[in-house]
Amino acid sequence: MENLLQLISNLQKDKRLYTYDEASTKQAVILPILHILGWNTYKIDEVTPEYSLRGKRVDYCLRHNGSNRIFLEVKKVSEELENHEEQLLMYCFEEGIKLAVLTNGINWWFYLPLKEGNWRERRKFYAIDIYVQSPEEIVDKFVSFLSKDKVISGEAFTNAEKVYENKQKQTKIKEAIPKAWYKLINESNEDLIKLISETTENLSGYYPQIEEIEEFLGNYLKKDIPLHNNKIITSTKKEKNTYVRKGYTGQKIVSFKFKGSNIVVKSWKELLLGLCDILLAEIGHIDFQKVLQLEGTKRPYFSKDPNSLREPKKIKNTDIYVETNLSANSIVQLSKIVISLFGYQDNDLTIISE
Repeated sequence: MENLLQLISNLQKDKRLYTYDEASTKQAVILPILHILGWNTYKIDEVTPEYSLRGKRVDYCLRHNGSNRIFLEVKKVSEELENHEEQLLMYCFEEGIKLAVLTNGINWWFYLPLKEGNWRERRKFYAIDIYVQSPEEIVDKFVSFLSKDKVISGEAFTNAEKVYENKQKQTKIKEAIPKAWYKLINESNEDLIKLISETTENLSGYYPQIEEIEEFLGNYLKKDIPLHNNKIITSTKKEKNTYVRKGYTGQKIVSFKFKGSNIVVKSWKELLLGLCDILLAEIGHIDFQKVLQLEGTKRPYFSKDPNSLREPKKIKNTDIYVETNLSANSIVQLSKIVISLFGYQDNDLTIISE
């Protein structure tokens, strides 16, 4: 494709493209490119100008053996291409055209019209700017999507599909990353807390309290957090600059109810310890030892060796210690696991917080 490479290089040096009307653009840019890509621009049955569609017309229809393959719409540089997207794609939809091009000679926009979704965000899968991209890149994409051989074989459509799928993948990833970050910090994810705690220990030599991490994340949440498409998650006036958090992150426990008892507590740690006291009295020392089976991803939740825990607290009247360096959500979760171990249901435990 040396001829096409030379043509693109010459066009990049020719600033007159900005002054061309539609007819000049067709003659100086569109037809020469199509010709080099293998299309017989002198054969009406192959490159059909002003293709008629029930009283409407498309500038060019690229055809093979009587079958319509690509619709190509040309506009002058001074026109906004965005204003013509919907019309072109409607033509394609009516005729079942899989591949379409909208261009002003400088900008070339490629579409997969039969894909679902917004034509601007979803169906447009690639764009060429003659003055911005390298001649090599431009030639590569012209050949991939518009060369006659590849269009006839179906490879052009396959190439377009690959670019489209990759674009969709990248768009979804780009949108999901800030959402994932927001979800992690907003829901006080246990893995995130552990990662911050361990990194803090590596940097300072001291392992932080979970409350310190939660306080940091709570303060962070008061800031505006960028999401996709340059949108910002901000609080509404009604919320008065507070964020709705899932679970118990940032909340203070007041009391809990279990087995008919209403126990007032001052901290989440007291919830876990108080619950253990009630269960111990209910089921006895021997059965209570089942809690030693409960382990986290790296450390046990209960142990007879206090050195195996970050912040051990001894359960009254036993030789068992429980890990209390846990987030509010983790303590609630662990409490429910503990009661389920002895045959109770989640709704047997009621937590009052503010």
